[in-house]
Amino acid sequence: MNTNALSIRRATRADVPLVLSFIKDLAEYEKLADLVVATEHVIAEELFGANSHTEVLLGYSGTEPVAFAVYFHNFSTFLGRKGLYLEDLYVRPAHRRRGFGRAMLLQVARTAAERNCGRLEWSVLDWNEPAIFFYETLGATIMHEWKLVRVTGNALERLAKMT
Repeated sequence: MNTNALSIRRATRADVPLVLSFIKDLAEYEKLADLVVATEHVIAEELFGANSHTEVLLGYSGTEPVAFAVYFHNFSTFLGRKGLYLEDLYVRPAHRRRGFGRAMLLQVARTAAERNCGRLEWSVLDWNEPAIFFYETLGATIMHEWKLVRVTGNALERLAKMT
């Protein structure tokens, strides 16, 4: 797949170090680097192990890796159809404003359409105005009335033990 001098391919287990570097770069950009606890071993098993349902795309400008996207299927009970959830989309800063983020997002959208998904959705940090503007220019709707809810770590353990 070639778009605007960007070639896109599916990542493999051999790409684990690169994928982890993108995860760390994204976390740094989002000011959340202290939350990254993933290791190469964890990424290898969770993203590329036998039971993985997550997919990773890598974008290259020539031979240089410049972008990545991570996505997986979810399900809409209202639509009665599966969808795709885009967990991460990241373009390294030196390569932004060249259409690479758009190309990556369009490839994920094509995958959703080819798989007859009812929707493609993702989250964006409320302070990330450039990303919000970018998504809106592509026709995305920002769902202001919805709030992301999360339970992790010790809180998840406590919740799981409740009776």
